[in-house]
Amino acid sequence: QVQLVESGGGSVQAGGSLRLSCVASGRTFSSYAMGWFRQAPGKEREFVAAIRWSDGYTKYADSVKDRFTISRDSTKNTVSLQMNSLKPEDTAVYYCAARQGTPSMRQREYDFWGQGTQVTVSS
Repeated sequence: QVQLVESGGGSVQAGGSLRLSCVASGRTFSSYAMGWFRQAPGKEREFVAAIRWSDGYTKYADSVKDRFTISRDSTKNTVSLQMNSLKPEDTAVYYCAARQGTPSMRQREYDFWGQGTQVTVSS
């Protein structure tokens, strides 16, 4: 059974940084893509970033490009999201997700989801 467990959320002031981690277990993920999505209060869940496990190919939402970096550590089955220059509008619950194949920006194409971790950015 696939399990995705996020950690690293918290509260930070605008301009600060946080690093989220997602530990994946339950199968071999070499043919998978991992994504990060977020959902702010009263809003739809939206794509943030994704990475292909096999070669590190990445995709980013325009709103986070140049501020966030997604990476993976195959030895630890962990995908991380380094978030710099955080803004109040980055406040959301952040979710890790997994799908076979290429990174996608469409949440409906992901098969497995974590429980989420809260990120709060104050001005």
